Amino acid sequence: MMRFDVITLFGPMFDAVALHGVTRRAREEGRWELHRWNPRDFTRDAHRTVDDRPFGGGPGMVMLAEPLARAVEAARGAQRAAGLASHVVALAPTGAPLTDAKVRRWAAGTGLGLVLVCGRYEGIDQRFLDTMVDEEASIGDFVMSGGEIPAMALIDAVVRHLPGALKDASAEDESFAPGRDGLLDAPHYTRPEVWRGQEVPAVLLSGHHAQIAQWRRAQSEARTRERRPELLQDPQYQVAARGKAQGS
Repeated sequence: MMRFDVITLFGPMFDAVALHGVTRRAREEGRWELHRWNPRDFTRDAHRTVDDRPFGGGPGMVMLAEPLARAVEAARGAQRAAGLASHVVALAPTGAPLTDAKVRRWAAGTGLGLVLVCGRYEGIDQRFLDTMVDEEASIGDFVMSGGEIPAMALIDAVVRHLPGALKDASAEDESFAPGRDGLLDAPHYTRPEVWRGQEVPAVLLSGHHAQIAQWRRAQSEARTRERRPELLQDPQYQVAARGKAQGS
């Protein structure tokens, strides 16, 4: 079972993944579990303070290191008691991009618990990040109000790859899946065959599986070249392209 311990000021937000959709079903089937820890519960002042003004001046407030550290220590202790090794991830726009390969590694890890730290305000005291966090992760080159939505995106992405979470092999045919050589997914169509004057590509109606596979591969490469050309420089794609050329 995969375990997520989330350090957040807004625990109820995580009902979105705990109580709905594929992630809800997988949780009810015992494939993963969620625990929420509020840094305010680890403060020692009457006002339950979790932030303060930044040294050196500047806008906004900075989250205090100590309440976060105590919350992480509590989460690690709970994971250790459950026989799990902890990996602490802070969700922040300054982190490394969250990739499908990393998500798959976490999902495949046995005896692993993820502690997800959701920042707020202007940021988190760097000393906490330096001493208590194993890595920082970002879901894109933009800034959000906090780390909760990125953390939910991470949970959703990992849970989809847990054994049995999906009822078919769809995860293996999506964008970034290893079998796709790092390419984006091809376009999809369903009924009716003509919708508002737009027809489904004839090859998809042909029943010729080899031609359909070739069409989808070509569409994936064209879409990737147009929208994410940097992916074509990925070693995964380069190796596959060389093998394809040698086999032609």
